[in-house]
Amino acid sequence: MNRRHVAAAAITLVCALTVLTAPVQAFAAPAPPSPPVTQPDTRSGSGSKTPKKSLEEVREEIDALYRKAGSATDAYNLAEEQAKKQSGEIVKLARAIVEGQSKIAELKSQAGAQAREQYRTGGLPPGAQLMLSDDPQLFLDGVSRVREGQQAAQGVLGELTRTQQDLETYTQDASTNWEKLEANRLKQAEAKKKINAQIAAAKKLEDQLEKKERARLLKLEQAAEYKLQTAWLSSGALKDINREASASGKKAVAFATEQIGKPYVWGAEGPRSYDCSGLTSQAWVAAGRPIPRTSQEQWRLLPHIAIKDMRPGDLIIYHGDASHVGMYIGDGAIIHAPRPGRNVTLAGAGSMQILGVVRPDK
Repeated sequence: MNRRHVAAAAITLVCALTVLTAPVQAFAAPAPPSPPVTQPDTRSGSGSKTPKKSLEEVREEIDALYRKAGSATDAYNLAEEQAKKQSGEIVKLARAIVEGQSKIAELKSQAGAQAREQYRTGGLPPGAQLMLSDDPQLFLDGVSRVREGQQAAQGVLGELTRTQQDLETYTQDASTNWEKLEANRLKQAEAKKKINAQIAAAKKLEDQLEKKERARLLKLEQAAEYKLQTAWLSSGALKDINREASASGKKAVAFATEQIGKPYVWGAEGPRSYDCSGLTSQAWVAAGRPIPRTSQEQWRLLPHIAIKDMRPGDLIIYHGDASHVGMYIGDGAIIHAPRPGRNVTLAGAGSMQILGVVRPDK
């Protein structure tokens, strides 16, 4: 490679980071068309209306849309975390490239000084001239100086070669990380588009409801959760669950409890708003135990615990795709950030489909 371009490449990397690390502005994608609750049939003059969906069907459709948005949010959060990591790696490599370039310049200067000295002495270092002396002591001094000079020259050239090789490696690594960063940015943009589309579609369905229907919709949501929670409790799930929280778990529960009432915002991790995994990850950061950012990564990487063994502070992962998470606080309850339009709240631990339980401080 042309090493003269290395410094310019390093500066380009650092400058580009300023743009890449800036937040990407979100634009809501147009919502897919959805049938209204009641809508006149304009295709005939009869004034008839299309069949009206039941409120329960609307609730299920809205729930499905928010579930999809939650899954896309997890993908967005993961891509964001990976992009942050790649940005950090590029910054480190850019600094290493600049430092390597400076070191190469210094080593070249040393090598140049040695070459100029040889030129001034007719191609012979001072030690070699002493070797021509008839004085035995001067001869021995000359031998020693020649040996030292040779070792110094070899050391400079060897270090120069190693530094140039390191510089090439740093540049190649920076290029690889740059490509990964770009890929993660694309994943973020795609996930953001899906999130906005699903949320817009769900909001459109809700907006089509009358005020009384929206109130009934909330009651239907609560009734569905109550039904699942009752079935879970009736199964005897709480029979053996009586363990106390660890010291770290108590801190995590205390943090989560303080967030009750704050709004759900996808991609948020406090302090004013949270998504589901933003809440649980920040609670455990407050407890001194950083954990993965997303619910799917929490499920994949944290130790799994049997439901009968769970204790306050453990995380319950929900749905088959691990797209939701809540923190168990005891007595069959969780604290979680439910979905857009809702606030951090208490809920029954069995009010959603449980995938499993993980323990951050095992």
